[in-house]
Amino acid sequence: MSKILITGGAGFIGYHLAYELSSKIENEVHLVDNFSRAVRDKSLHELLKRPNVKSFEIDLCDGGNLNVLKKNYDYIYHLAAVIGVKHVLKKPKEVLLNNVIILMNILNFASECKTLKRFLFASTSEVYAGTLRYFSLPIPTPEDAPLAVNALNEARTSYMLSKIYGEALCHHSKVPYTIFRPHNFYGPRMGMSHVIPELAKKAYEAHDGDSIEVFSVNHKRTFCYINDAVNYLILIAKNPDCEGEVYNIGNQEPEISIGELAQLIIKAIGKDLEIEAKEPTPGSPRRRCPDISKIISATGYKPKVGLEEGIDKTISWYVENIFLGKEIGAD
Repeated sequence: MSKILITGGAGFIGYHLAYELSSKIENEVHLVDNFSRAVRDKSLHELLKRPNVKSFEIDLCDGGNLNVLKKNYDYIYHLAAVIGVKHVLKKPKEVLLNNVIILMNILNFASECKTLKRFLFASTSEVYAGTLRYFSLPIPTPEDAPLAVNALNEARTSYMLSKIYGEALCHHSKVPYTIFRPHNFYGPRMGMSHVIPELAKKAYEAHDGDSIEVFSVNHKRTFCYINDAVNYLILIAKNPDCEGEVYNIGNQEPEISIGELAQLIIKAIGKDLEIEAKEPTPGSPRRRCPDISKIISATGYKPKVGLEEGIDKTISWYVENIFLGKEIGAD
């Protein structure tokens, strides 16, 4: 049996990771969350009914709160963080300070887990933003690309900087770590503060012949369906060769514009709509595409869910569970 701790376990990635891990009855999965953003919705309630899943409401800013947990975990996935553009822009000091405090507390806890096989730290694709702005960033972007920081007086820099600092803490922590940099994960229960559900909501509420506003239409991205992301997270945790490494997790293709993404979403909704192109969102990079050759080599796994299939699955879930008002998803 493996005993697994997931911080931020009630959030988007945490929920799907816990769902998959707890599908094997030999795993014991514990979720830690302060529920400041995540919602105790129908999906989470169903997950918590599983006999091998348990949830703890804990504020990780106070390390003493972790005393309710036994220090006998085999794997720790640290996903908890202050995230979201709203928080980053309004409270950059809180983002920078709390993300570091939370990580330091959970690293201290991990160092006392004598059976710990791996500590997995969720960084971000934002760590590449400074290099993209000021220097030459290869695209697709490999993990060994030099990192540069955006202007320190910019509020948006706080989140990126907290994650770069977090990566450094992991490197010097003396716990068996693996760092991963998520690139545009999407799927059911991802909340509304992301481009796919935001565009889906606009399209769902529009009428045939209407137009919907789409920002940053020419900016290009790749997207990774959550099931593929979760498979990668499980595989790199179990592979001893992945200890001490940094991995991009995402999809390398297709790289499409936000305008093209909007068209796919409109198609999935099934309406005749036009796109009203708006100005780029401030701080949004023109391109973001990870080189995933390193993680494919380490795991032998390639993403299986195509973009159109993934969007159809995601839109279907949102229509049934959110837009029809059956439940409120996690932010």
